[in-house]
Amino acid sequence: MTKKNSRRLLQYEHRSQPILSRSQFVQRILGHIFFALSLLVISLGIGVLGYHYSAGLSWLDALMNAAMILGGMGPVNVIAHDSGKLFATFYALYAGVAFLAISAVLIAPFAHRLLHRLHLDDLDRDE
Repeated sequence: MTKKNSRRLLQYEHRSQPILSRSQFVQRILGHIFFALSLLVISLGIGVLGYHYSAGLSWLDALMNAAMILGGMGPVNVIAHDSGKLFATFYALYAGVAFLAISAVLIAPFAHRLLHRLHLDDLDRDE
């Protein structure tokens, strides 16, 4: 892959540019999936460390609580320490934003391609 092609995959095309080929679009999707998984792993790691050290949960319980909060389900274990409760409060707020951000990263290439295609159809009608 040339430098020009790799740069093009990281940046969305302008409305006046042609739509990406199917193989370039698949590469764009894979890049977005990798980025979303990276955000997910980092967010899960923050949750596991926070629950383990601030709430005193075992590693497995910390992982389960972090995954449940990040997935929008809610905590599983009762937290006895005030520091753990504070962490759980802020992690829940963070997890809500992270969930939306990860969803947006996964949806963005499809939404852009749809809008780009619709715009190209409009340009064809104008000509």
